[in-house]
Amino acid sequence: MSEENTSAQSTPSEGIDYSGRPFGYLSPDKDTAMICVQDKAACDILSKSLIDLDYDVVTPTTFKEALRYMRFHIFDIIIIDENFDTDVWEVNYVLSYIEDSIMPVRRQTFVVLLSEIYPTMDNMRAFNKSVNLILNKKEASEAGIILKKEISDNKDFYFLFKETIRKFGKF
Repeated sequence: MSEENTSAQSTPSEGIDYSGRPFGYLSPDKDTAMICVQDKAACDILSKSLIDLDYDVVTPTTFKEALRYMRFHIFDIIIIDENFDTDVWEVNYVLSYIEDSIMPVRRQTFVVLLSEIYPTMDNMRAFNKSVNLILNKKEASEAGIILKKEISDNKDFYFLFKETIRKFGKF
């Protein structure tokens, strides 16, 4: 009888694959950021800017890795290159995943689209692309200053929304 209890207790966890859970990479006390940029120089500049702003940063190399991170964690900031892990005219799966997120989850993340063609802080294009900010690659060196201001404005703008959602237990 004790064998049956032991066997029944261990069965549910045996079928679960825990290998895809990236729990060990983030500090619970810091804000988190994910940079989905394959250009090494741009990624390094953005990473340094976010570390200077006191964020824990992860840099996935493929869209599958990025989606795995997002499945188990809601990032405070996501910076994504418009061509991240795609060929010409392909769908950007990370942006699609973010667009399909439910509103309370989506509003917790500040999404930045890194673009070669769109100008920095083009609000209409940002709205059209369902992101919070457009950052032109030529201005990546100024990312720290731009992000600090825009993130602060975003926190002020959504403060009441986030507090109301927390009050009603939606996150």
